[in-house]
Amino acid sequence: MEKYSLLPEQLQYEGTLSAENFFDPEPVLEEDVLRIHDPEYFKKLQEVRLTRREERATGFPLSKQLVERELAITGGTVKAVEYALKYGVAGNIAGGTHHAYRDRGEGFCLLNDAAVAAAVALRRLKIKKILIVDLDVHQGNGTAKIFEDEPRVFTFSMHGAKNYPLHKEKSDLDIALPDGTGDDEYLKRLREALPRLIDETTPDLIFFQSGVDVLGTDKLGRLGMTVEGCRRRDNIVFKSAFKHGIPLVFNMGGGYSERIAVIVEAHANTYRAAQEIYF
Repeated sequence: MEKYSLLPEQLQYEGTLSAENFFDPEPVLEEDVLRIHDPEYFKKLQEVRLTRREERATGFPLSKQLVERELAITGGTVKAVEYALKYGVAGNIAGGTHHAYRDRGEGFCLLNDAAVAAAVALRRLKIKKILIVDLDVHQGNGTAKIFEDEPRVFTFSMHGAKNYPLHKEKSDLDIALPDGTGDDEYLKRLREALPRLIDETTPDLIFFQSGVDVLGTDKLGRLGMTVEGCRRRDNIVFKSAFKHGIPLVFNMGGGYSERIAVIVEAHANTYRAAQEIYF
């Protein structure tokens, strides 16, 4: 998508970030993918041989280039964990592929980057407890299912009640919002939930899915938030993590407003907030 090239250009042009703040990800290791994904499913991706039905579920025509892109995106989120542990916060310009399950892809997601990175953090980086804060307008169904029996990972999804996916999985905490929910109600619900979750789960690491498809201008969103409300949402998440000294990894997730300038501005606000609060 166009936003993935425009966003870093905008952040550097305005001086929020410099070229030195960016890293080029390496493809994720196979052994790390297999901490989360079914070996047979991953083999089918590598060999580009999903069935027509499986391919339709992903929303993409499968290709070797697409698989390579997913491996790079997931590798970027794994690397962002290392940077977050070092600097307090790190982001992936792409990422947020939260509809991917262990054994299948869905909703433009082939591999679940946050789930793979969380598994790496638990196994290799000795993190003991993880909180996933998914504020994309669509429920993180794949992530919820993957970690349903993993007590070290708490999944929190605040999403549109009537939006995709039709069948919702059970996160550890789901807040389903009615169509048209605007800034005041959204931010009220978030302020009520997030500090309590942090106090109760005491995470060592937070993953933040910062999708901007919550905007009222979004073609797929159905909520009613403004760009300013979305910025305030990001501030709540970052300030909550910073206050408790918890490293945070964020990825972009969705954003489908008609005007690309609106999408880039809303995503840029996420990086501006991280820069202001942490640095």
